[in-house]
Amino acid sequence: MIGYYVHHHGLGHLQRARSILTHLDGSATLLSSLPTPDADLSWVQLPLDNLSRPVDHTAHGTLHWVPRHDRGLRRRMAMLADWIDAADPDLMVVDVSVEVAVMCRLMGVPTVVTAMPGDRSDRAHRSAYDSAHAILAPWAAEFSAGQWSDRWPAKTFHAGAISRFAGRRPAAAGGHGGPLRVLVLWGQGGNDQPGGFFDAAVRATPHCRWRQAGVGPDAGRSIWDLLCWSDVVVTHGGQNAVAEVAAARRPAVVIAQQRPHGEQAATVATLTRSGLAVGLDAFPDATRWPDLLARAVALGGDRWTRWAPPDAARRAAEFLRATADEVRHCVVEPTA
Repeated sequence: MIGYYVHHHGLGHLQRARSILTHLDGSATLLSSLPTPDADLSWVQLPLDNLSRPVDHTAHGTLHWVPRHDRGLRRRMAMLADWIDAADPDLMVVDVSVEVAVMCRLMGVPTVVTAMPGDRSDRAHRSAYDSAHAILAPWAAEFSAGQWSDRWPAKTFHAGAISRFAGRRPAAAGGHGGPLRVLVLWGQGGNDQPGGFFDAAVRATPHCRWRQAGVGPDAGRSIWDLLCWSDVVVTHGGQNAVAEVAAARRPAVVIAQQRPHGEQAATVATLTRSGLAVGLDAFPDATRWPDLLARAVALGGDRWTRWAPPDAARRAAEFLRATADEVRHCVVEPTA
């Protein structure tokens, strides 16, 4: 039995978990504060942990989010402990929470912690990664040095970027003979777009046709269909968004949003250095869009296979299954 904790910020953590779980044959239970997405999943609904005004939420810098006397925090930790006690999991996968990872290990359950880009050398992150039995990195080993501090190479498994669209075969970009098609793909984990960005970009590129995923007439359109429609994608540097662009093999302009620990900045710098996409640290002046889009198209999308191999989710699942078997067989029963 594997327990799989999913953070509730945005939807990328959940989408990654669901991609991996398709290869685990129902042997895992998801635990999260997100709404239950699928009746077919084994799911434990946790309360949110921000039900009060946060006071000393870092416990003097030793953790990330443990606000004093927060009823939601207390209840979610109690529910996690009760589930561990009842289910007796062989392994807990944590994507992501320092506090959940440390608590699970304090209860004697080995953990696999999902690596996150950026500088994770702070005291709280070190506690989670140091105490983990293993670390699952959703990027290929060739990109590891630029993605995070890489203090734990001996116990890190590099699966590659994981996308729900992995293995699909999109049509080649640019084969329609019309204006350049530009898709703006943003996520639900926060939006740093400056006001008027989209309209200004459209005005600066009269030779292009722009669309926004999840906005206006495209609010209900399939993300995959929009990716296949596009010739080039403008997106942020979140792991899930980049993985989906990579799965579609689309040229891209990737803009780093401001995130703790320099998460997206690290990813964008790695993409730029590797020649996979045009990377930006911030939104550009609208007059730069013609050149930026042309540069992205020139790079193309064929190199994305290095970032998001089609079998990344399967490889991650096989690693988790093997790790669960390993730690299960290491249990020593007390003598009479």
